[in-house]
This record gives sequence, C-alpha cells and structure tokens, in this order.
Amino acid sequence: MGLFSRRDRAPKTAANPQPTLSNSQSKSSLTSGSSSIITPINTSSRIMNRTSAGTTSTVGGPGTPLTPFSPGPMHSIAMPRAPDPQLDPAGYLRSLGAVRDRCKIVTAKANRNELRHFDVDMRKFPDVVSFVSNIIKARPPTPQRDYDAPFTSIPPHGRYQHFAIGGRDRIAHLVATWPEDVDNTEKCKRVMDLFLVSVLLDAGAGTKWSYKSPENGRVYRRSEGIAVATLDMFKTGLFSGNRNNKHQVDKEGLQQLTVEQLAQGLQSQPGNEMAGLEGRAQLLIRLGRALEENKEFFGEDGRPGNMLGHILSHPSTQASSVIIVPMPVLWNVLMNGLAPIWPPSRTAINGVSLGDAWPCSSMPQPAQSPSSPTFSPFPNSTGQSNGVAPWESILPFHKLTQWLTYSLMQPMQTIMKIQFAGQELLTGLPEYRNGGLFIDLGVLTLKPEEEERGLQHYTEYCQRTGSSGVEVAPMFDPGDDVVVEWRGVTVGFLDMLCTEVNKSLRKELAGHELSLAQVLEAGSWKGGREIAEVSRPNTKEPPILIDSDGTVF
Repeated sequence: MGLFSRRDRAPKTAANPQPTLSNSQSKSSLTSGSSSIITPINTSSRIMNRTSAGTTSTVGGPGTPLTPFSPGPMHSIAMPRAPDPQLDPAGYLRSLGAVRDRCKIVTAKANRNELRHFDVDMRKFPDVVSFVSNIIKARPPTPQRDYDAPFTSIPPHGRYQHFAIGGRDRIAHLVATWPEDVDNTEKCKRVMDLFLVSVLLDAGAGTKWSYKSPENGRVYRRSEGIAVATLDMFKTGLFSGNRNNKHQVDKEGLQQLTVEQLAQGLQSQPGNEMAGLEGRAQLLIRLGRALEENKEFFGEDGRPGNMLGHILSHPSTQASSVIIVPMPVLWNVLMNGLAPIWPPSRTAINGVSLGDAWPCSSMPQPAQSPSSPTFSPFPNSTGQSNGVAPWESILPFHKLTQWLTYSLMQPMQTIMKIQFAGQELLTGLPEYRNGGLFIDLGVLTLKPEEEERGLQHYTEYCQRTGSSGVEVAPMFDPGDDVVVEWRGVTVGFLDMLCTEVNKSLRKELAGHELSLAQVLEAGSWKGGREIAEVSRPNTKEPPILIDSDGTVF
C-alpha cells in the first residue's frame, strides 16, 4: 500500500483538592449514589435563565447545574516525546502533541488572512472574547449564568455533564442502584463502559431527531438527547453480552448489535431520523471487534472499562500518596486499542490508519498532491519532494479520541482519585459548535465560490434525502478541504480564545486561571450553540453543515 491511502466513500445511506461534590451544591455523589437529584441551594444563581436547544427539554426545566466533576490538580512531570515524523510519520500524526503542532500552521495563515477557503477578520476576535466571557460570568443586574466567580467550580469539558440535563444526576442515580458489593473499581469500569459508547455515538444528530425519555416524558435533543438515550440502552443491557450484568459494555454485546436495535433504542424512525444511524451502528460493531482483538487493554471479556487495570499497572504510572498517570498512557490505549473502529475511508500512511486526520491544502504541500491518483510518495532517497515530506500535508485532529479522553478522565478522577499529568496537551475540540462560533461572530467568512459550492451540495442533499431546507446553509463532506481547514483554525483559535478570556475575566478570577477544558465547557461550546440559535432560530444548526456519516463531529 502506498504512503497515502484513501478508499472511496461507501454510498450514502439514510442512515487542588480531589474532585468531590460540594455540600452547597448537592447531597448527590457519584461515589455514594445517595441521591439522584441535584438540588442547588441558591437556585436563582445556579440555573441558566435561557432556553437552549438540547440543553433543556421541550417541556421546560432547569439547565445543567454544577456537577461533582470539579477540576482536579495539575501535575507537571516529564512527558515522553512524540515519534520523529521523519522516521515514523504515522506515529507522529497519531500522537496527541501533533494536533496542536500542525494546527498552528493553519492558524498562522488565518492570522495573516491567507486561508484558502475563508476570509479572516481578526478585528472581530474581541467580539468572540466578549461573547464567551459574558456567557461565563455574572453581570448584575442581569440574571446570573451558570457559575459564580471566581469560577473554580467549572468542571472540565466532558460527557458527564450531558447526562445531568434538566438538573437530574442520572449517573449518581445509576450508581445508587448497584449492589453494595460492587466496589469502586467495578463502579468506575461500568461508568467508563457507558461513557465510551456514549461518546462514540455523539456525532451530530441532525435537525429532525429528538429523544423522549420513558422515565419522565421529556424530550431531549442533540448531545444531551444522545446521552440520555445511551444511558437508557445501557440500563436495558443492549451493549452487554453478560447475562449476570446488564450494566456493562463488552465485545459480545456490541458484535451482536444491529442497526434495527440501535434505531429502536434511539427512537429513530420516519419523521424522527437520527443522522448517520448506520454509520453509528457499524462504529459500535467495529468497537466490539477492537475490544476482542486488544486483550492487552480490554481483557478477555473485552470491556472498555478494563483499560483501568492496564492504566494502573503501566510502568509510567506513579503510585505513592496519590496515583499520577501520564496523559500518553491513556492516549496510547485509546489510539491503538480503538484504531480498528475507524472507517476504511480514513487517511492512512503505509497501511497505518491515522483516524481523524486529513489532507489539507493550507498545509505544506509536496510536488504532487496526496489526493492525486498518480501521487507517488517519497520520489527520492530523502523521502521528500521539493523539500516537503508528504506527511506534512496531513492535518490531525482526533476529535472523538480527545472527547473520549476528556470524558473518561472524569470517572477515574472522581471514583478512583487518579490524577493525570499532561492534560495541557489536549486541545480544543474542532467540532461545529466551537467552529461555528467564529463564523457566526464574523471572524471567519466562507469565500463566495466555496459558499456557492456548499449551497449546491446542500441542494443535492435535500433532493437525495427528501429534506426541505427551512434555513439554507452550505454543506460539505467531513473530508472536504473547507471542513478540514475550518477545523484546523478552530483548534488554534480556541487556544487564543482561552488566553484572551482569562485576560477579560482577570478581575472575577481573582488570581485563578481557567483551563482550556473549562473554557470549552462553560464558554465556547455553549456559545457556539447559543449564537447558532440566534442566527438560525428555526433549525439552530451551525453555519456550515456536515454531510455526516455518524462518525465525525
């Protein structure tokens, strides 16, 4: 196989202290499971005062409150270096450090207004900073938003918060149902099982889909809806092949999963279709195979949560007064252990799948494009063409893997008191809410020719699916150069946004500093969603649509 391999797409189908829960927030605890309802004392200052698509039910209800997953202490220990890209380009591009390194190239071009597909107006960047800062902070006399200054209680971005939609701590309630002989290790493994499947299903759901909870009759949408639906499927044992424990995910349960079962669990049906349903089902089935193939990480029974044992026993893990895990240990499990799940259309180098990494025209280019059918990699003995190695044209993101990392750390930190070093290596997530923020507030504007091409794609999509364009927006495939460039600059802009938001909130922070994960949680992700609701009130969709296969975004 050549250096770059990109198979044709399959035909489209319809288819600090340790984190604990403050008594002033709630008597519910993930570890104790003593209550299933979070009841903040100062309701007026803790509950969001606006209705946000996907963040509240259509019946109405409070927003997501503070959670027990408060930020943990940061540790600084030596991190192993990423592979040398000249010697191991695939290993380098699959490393966590490569994401920020490579996205800096596109971001530098954005700052000079030299992007291929977008016009950039950096004069509008302060507007984004102001918008996000005002989402995070309280500004009397207007009602307070989610968190009080100095904002130390903002949890890092993670899947757990989505399960708490409507003010109900569903994870604590779930844990409370388990027998007393289920120890903390098993509790953590079960929650990790649930979180991994839920994150992998958390691609864009589309504008038509919603989920009606059998528990309370409320309707949830988007990421929160997928979280609640996944939890309900988990509780029924859909992902388990163990008759003695429905509340787990394992290789047998996943490999027996069908598209029809997933459709039923997600309530996907005519008029309420989940976008990319078949892609999501196939992703979980491939996950079952990956769990079976990688016993080193996932054990003989092939459970995602079994990675906990591998992580704790790893030679790099430090265990004295506290357990400290270097970030690359967890990253290696997720990147190598889950490598088989990615569709064959993904970019590969020398037969090694790169996952969520794509050729980008804004990156340094060899003499011939890697997307060219006649491209011949490494045309000379140095492995370079015109001084540029072919791997340099690839832009890695690993968005779902990073989303998994953020999310899986939460139960390990809270239940097992594990601390992770190297969290600063994680980047902002290049998905449509974070990326849409910079388009809707005018920093990025699609060039006219790309706007026209995207609108044509959207017209064809509507014709193919029978959709009616209530609010028309340009649409592209996930691997389109427009989308790849957009995602690359989003990663860099989120780093810049974090720095500027901390400056803007300096007075309220009172000497503290928000991490990137906290800015993602309390600011940019919510900000992208809210500005989309204002800009496109009927669909609340992002400014650029992704023709999703259910495995990206």
